[in-house]
Amino acid sequence: MALVSIRDYEARAHEIIPRNALDYFRSGAGDELSLRLNRTGFDRLRIRPRMLQGANERDLSCTVFGERFSMPIGISPTAMQRMAHPDGEVANARAAASQRVPIILSTISTTSIEDVASATPGSVKWFQLYIYRDRSVTESLVRRAEAAGFRAIVLTVDAPVFGLRRSDMRNRFSLPPHLTIANFVGKAATGVHSQGGSGINEYIAAQLDPALSWDDVKWLVGFTKLPVVVKGILTREDAIIAADLGVHGVFVSNHGARQVDSVPASIEALPEIVKAVGDRVEIFLDGGITQGTDVFKALALGARMVFFGRPAVWGLAVHGQQGVENVLGILRMELDLTMALVGCNTIAEITKNYIVHEEYYSKL
Repeated sequence: MALVSIRDYEARAHEIIPRNALDYFRSGAGDELSLRLNRTGFDRLRIRPRMLQGANERDLSCTVFGERFSMPIGISPTAMQRMAHPDGEVANARAAASQRVPIILSTISTTSIEDVASATPGSVKWFQLYIYRDRSVTESLVRRAEAAGFRAIVLTVDAPVFGLRRSDMRNRFSLPPHLTIANFVGKAATGVHSQGGSGINEYIAAQLDPALSWDDVKWLVGFTKLPVVVKGILTREDAIIAADLGVHGVFVSNHGARQVDSVPASIEALPEIVKAVGDRVEIFLDGGITQGTDVFKALALGARMVFFGRPAVWGLAVHGQQGVENVLGILRMELDLTMALVGCNTIAEITKNYIVHEEYYSKL
């Protein structure tokens, strides 16, 4: 069967990835209500197309932090990608480079900062950062990313501890023994192994600082020369604090619905954050993206760029670098087709006038 959608790639990947890794990639927190909301949040939005707008040739390009991208779509940080394919993060980064879109490398990657950089010279890569108990470790990661040519730091702020992920607990999740957390040495590299529960939760509990605060954001902004984006924001209150501290971007995200169950879908939280700080910082979003209409809806509600994590893993598992390129190509084609049928020639023309909640029609 031809693979013509993200759902097709997801179904095929589920047949390929070993159960221990598959459940890690696909699962959410608790009863997975928020995981479902990430999908149904998009489903509740309706597109209002305009006819006869002369949308003959579309320009999908956009500019973020002074960089020109081929489309407003990027790849979110996902940990331990070599569990899905031997080429892991390198294949993902090469696919992003080939399509001229950004990729965010996870701190908890199975390929090092330096190896990803050497495999994709000149392409735009951002680095996702956790705050470790030892602040010198955190600063060292930032300095290595700077030296390797990464263009931004994406600080995850919604994970002082990892959420309740029952699939990982049932599986007693462990990183396969032939892999390591490649940005580290010693226990920090090899310590993702179950001591009775979820190995990743036990690792995070030992390594990361649960007392993470806004002071840490201020500290990071103060010493790095790179733009800082805070990832995991779901409220206007936190978005305003972040903007006041001088961050360059706010990433609306519920961590793939893997932290607190019953939080809103990212797309549901987006409008209040855009209203609060959209004129001060760049706004990004991930969570639940499976088709081009999702990208269109997020852009219409004020996101500058939309990212996805799991679909890249599904493409990676199925066909390595080519699979990720295919996934990006599918989303590009679907966004382009949506723009043509809705009446938008450029990304700038995609505004909230094109989007309403389903209740708009139910009240008729």
